Amino acid sequence: MEATVTSDAPGTTTGTAHPSDRIDTSVAHPARRYNYWLGGKDNFQADRDSGDEMAAHFPTIRTSALENRRFLQRAVGYLAREAGIRQFLDIGTGIPTANNTHEVAQSIAPEARVVYVDNDPIVLAHARALLTSSAEGATAYIDADLREPEKILNHPDLLRTIDLSRPVALMLVAILHFVPDGDDPYAVVRRLLEALPPGSYLAASHATHDYLPPEVAEAARAAARGGGPHGVINLRSLDEFTRFFDGLELVEPGIGSVAEWRAEQEPQPRPSVVEVSMYGGVARKS
Repeated sequence: MEATVTSDAPGTTTGTAHPSDRIDTSVAHPARRYNYWLGGKDNFQADRDSGDEMAAHFPTIRTSALENRRFLQRAVGYLAREAGIRQFLDIGTGIPTANNTHEVAQSIAPEARVVYVDNDPIVLAHARALLTSSAEGATAYIDADLREPEKILNHPDLLRTIDLSRPVALMLVAILHFVPDGDDPYAVVRRLLEALPPGSYLAASHATHDYLPPEVAEAARAAARGGGPHGVINLRSLDEFTRFFDGLELVEPGIGSVAEWRAEQEPQPRPSVVEVSMYGGVARKS
């Protein structure tokens, strides 16, 4: 059984997803844990316990979450303002907070069109906040998993909202580290990019162990495993993250800490690469 998510806001808004009775409050979920680190209220005790346990091993994890969110906003700003992108496919959306992808994009280009994708039922419960839109633009929400690229690409709500013959920005922000090697995240990303025309972009961020002592990285992984299979974090190196951009043209300044990517206007001094331990980058498909 599916439920349709709609909005009374201006602009075109659509979304089809399963009912929210799938929410299990006894098991931590990445989206709710991330919401907790960002200071949100849409989380449960299991999420807070898991988040606190991870923070005990990686005390600056809240800084990392905040800087990742700011990277998303700067990347969308660059794509809408400088790259001229008017269509966004944001997979791994998370629970709505301030300055979501459509809000940043439509503040620059009101006609921007955004499709959100997530597989957390609590995100569905808040989908109305994601489905607001300017009168000129459009938004949609799809309940799907990143590992189901065909379901995403062929979903009628995506096809009604985004024209896949025109450039699209594929946003994979803080989601790829939840896909284990056994599910071949590189093939998933390649398939999504294959469906997008030249002139499209990939914007992605990913947690890394490069700056963490091995015992800290393993303790953080163990704490994440306590949140169930969906919460396991697969930390990857710079080389492993860079592979997601194979065949694309990296936008300056290339791949680096999310705290440093085009962050000249952010409050200074910036958090260190060690405090954030997350890579980010944006690249163009030629």
